[in-house]
Amino acid sequence: LKVINCCVWDPSGEIFELKAELNSDKKEKKKEAVKKVIASMTVGKDVSALFPDVVNCMQTDNLELKKLVYLYLMNYAKSQPDMAIMAVNTFVKDCEDPNPLIRALAVRTMGCIRVDKITEYLCEPLRKCLKDEDPYVRKTAAVCVAKLHDINAQLVEDQGFLDTLKDLISDSNPMVVANAVAALSEIAESHPNSNLLDLNPQTINKLLTALNECTEWGQIFILDCLANYMPRDDRESQSICERVTPRLSHANSAVVLSAVKVLMKFMEMLPKDLDYYGTLLKKLAPPLVTLLSAEPELQYVALRNINLIVQKRPEILKHEMKVFFVKYNDPIYVKLEKLDIMIRLASQANIAQVLAELKEYATEVDVDFVRKAVRAIGRCAIKVEQSAERCVSTLLDLIQTKVNYVVQEAIVVIKDIFRKYPNKYESVIATLCENLDSLDEPEARAAMIWIVGEYAERIDNADELLESFLEGFHDESTQVQLQLLTAIVKLFLKKPTETQELVQQVLSLATQDSDNPDLRDRGYIYWRLLSTDPVAAKEVVLAEKPLISEETDLIEPTLLEELICHIGTLASVYHKPPSAFVEGSRVHLRIPHTRVSTRPHPHSPLKCCPAPHSALGPAIVQVSTRKVPVILLGSRLWTLSITSAMPASLGGAPAVGGGLGDLFDLGGGVGMPTGSYVAPKTAWLLAMKAKGLEISGTFARRGGIIQMDLSLTNKAMSVMTDFAIQFNRNSFGLAPAGPMQVLTPLSPNQTIDVSLPLSMSGPVMKMEPLNNLQVAVKNNIDVFYFSCQYPLSLLFVEDGKMDRQVFLATWKDIPNDNEAQFQIKDIHLNSDVASNKLQGSNIFTIAKRTVEGQDMLYQSVKLTNGIWVLAEMRIQTGNPNYTLSIKCRAPEVCQFVYQCYELVLKN
Repeated sequence: LKVINCCVWDPSGEIFELKAELNSDKKEKKKEAVKKVIASMTVGKDVSALFPDVVNCMQTDNLELKKLVYLYLMNYAKSQPDMAIMAVNTFVKDCEDPNPLIRALAVRTMGCIRVDKITEYLCEPLRKCLKDEDPYVRKTAAVCVAKLHDINAQLVEDQGFLDTLKDLISDSNPMVVANAVAALSEIAESHPNSNLLDLNPQTINKLLTALNECTEWGQIFILDCLANYMPRDDRESQSICERVTPRLSHANSAVVLSAVKVLMKFMEMLPKDLDYYGTLLKKLAPPLVTLLSAEPELQYVALRNINLIVQKRPEILKHEMKVFFVKYNDPIYVKLEKLDIMIRLASQANIAQVLAELKEYATEVDVDFVRKAVRAIGRCAIKVEQSAERCVSTLLDLIQTKVNYVVQEAIVVIKDIFRKYPNKYESVIATLCENLDSLDEPEARAAMIWIVGEYAERIDNADELLESFLEGFHDESTQVQLQLLTAIVKLFLKKPTETQELVQQVLSLATQDSDNPDLRDRGYIYWRLLSTDPVAAKEVVLAEKPLISEETDLIEPTLLEELICHIGTLASVYHKPPSAFVEGSRVHLRIPHTRVSTRPHPHSPLKCCPAPHSALGPAIVQVSTRKVPVILLGSRLWTLSITSAMPASLGGAPAVGGGLGDLFDLGGGVGMPTGSYVAPKTAWLLAMKAKGLEISGTFARRGGIIQMDLSLTNKAMSVMTDFAIQFNRNSFGLAPAGPMQVLTPLSPNQTIDVSLPLSMSGPVMKMEPLNNLQVAVKNNIDVFYFSCQYPLSLLFVEDGKMDRQVFLATWKDIPNDNEAQFQIKDIHLNSDVASNKLQGSNIFTIAKRTVEGQDMLYQSVKLTNGIWVLAEMRIQTGNPNYTLSIKCRAPEVCQFVYQCYELVLKN
């Protein structure tokens, strides 16, 4: 018991002793006592009872003792806020101490004490320190503003500290500049709509000057800030690149990656035929290669960033393949990243070298790595067509090793090679079939079953092979069961007389004996197809498959652009945007892909007004990916009557002559289309709401290019410059195709007309209403927001005339629930004139027929995102009201298509 007791801390006894020592008259004894207190605090002991005694020790000239006391205060001030106020007078006094180190220490500590009661006392000392004569104090005070803003943002704004912080960007000391930029960036993160870092050429010049002289972390802050700047033209972009390039040789890898980020962004502005562009590409390779000589953890971060860079600009590292060859002592996470980059850099020039390496890797002891290496060989075959034969030969060599997991991976990748190069390498099937019994992994079994089913006509005993899998059907994984069902149906369609019993057996197992809804549904679909129409079944199941793409794992271009803006951060390691793992993360403005020369341009990122999130947002994208159905029923379709092929509304109308020739008789003579209708400009932003800037506009589609026609009027007393525009996410991904070209300043009472080309490459989110567009316009005065609505006809493309046969099949295929009927009133046009007007807006007439004095126009429209809209318009002679029936797989668009019809026909 004595032994145990002596090991237990007796708080009352030790605290009493420390209290006595803290109140000692001897300075050294005091200092030792405070050290003991800090030591106890560090190991988790509660020494808060000594708060008043430690605070009394603040009254000293000894810098070391003062630091220790301030450390204690920072730790316990939150739990003892009333006691912490006792220290305020000493803080204020220390902020005026002749020693700059003590002044800086006082203001730093006050910023770290997150107690509301203390913050109001901090304002006056902080204001003095921000204008202190010593740069060390100023740089400390700059960071303190960001800390204070985090505690009480309103107080910082009211006290004018943000303006003082902006002034520090022009400070003569580079470290002060760096800390001011860091503080403003930190504050801007939490207030994305505030234009704190108002970057212009003068400010950028000051930052670039400071870049050469500040510490490495200061350089990172400045480089990150530069990455958010939008150069005015290619000359300014080149100038910035030239001054940032020396940072590539810095010893700190974070500085190197920040410099790479800036250069990658600004290269977008440089013309590719410029000599400097080629020089810059050559300069980017060595620093990236150097990063790979660091320790494994840094290598991994560098490799994840290089992976993004290679996807964006593979030419940077195309001659550096050897540095990505795997070393025997690399950790597995480094090996896998290197392997991925090797595939991305593989080309006809280096494929022999790459394949030799990959074959070597396939004999390693690390199973995961070997699997990846075998898959990589397959990816090489798919990417570099000239190497496919060599890759297949390499895979066959690996299969001969009879190493189980190597064989299984090889079969999986050979299946992909068959998909990429059909009817080219089928001679290897016999070798694959020899290894059938050794396959025990679901993916490998499924791949082998696919091969047997796909090439059943070339395999004599295909039915026996598939039957062997069928014996343990219920023990197989879902992936294998689904593949087996499809393969046997394929076999039956190719050899119907020999395999009828086998197909009955698998259909019975899939539909009657299975609980899996996916398997059951597929089984029923096959069963009904085979029982009702074997010809249709053949066209569905044995349809020609699209070739698989070369790079299925490439990051989507919009996301890649965003990740390039975050090189050197966690986003570039996760390969996810910051919003995916950080709340309230900031959106970086991307450099547009168009090159501009000597044009006014925004100097800071715009933030569009936020839109309410819609759970239905992805619906538009999902619908757009559906392809127009092919005619599955072959010649049987043509025996269908008009009634079954056309909408329900046509049910009672007999076909004139009863044949397709009559249905698609365009003898009425549809003439040449007129030009597309452009609505007059309307006011979108009123001067009273935009500090004197008035914007009116309209939309037009000219020669296949969507344009936003704007009139900018200055009703203020001052000149307006530096115009920029940005759109929020919207239903169809509308975005400016380039900067808004306001080439001259907008003087008071002056109006300038601007035509802004639009692209469909922006982010997509379903809006309410569907055609709503939220816009942000920036000038030298402020950022202004407004909403407008565009006619859907803007998105009607020029190749929207559907084939007549496909029209019939598609109308029938779209559910009747998706059909909407509208009345277009007071139209006094005959069917030919109406067809002409509509064709001018890319609404194409597929067919026209006349039944009992009523003209019927069958029309198609294709939207920019691939959605097809089918329509039937009935025009009765002498009746000014048209009946319009619209069918679409995305029924949300029907109402807006009707509005387009009405707009075009009435104007």
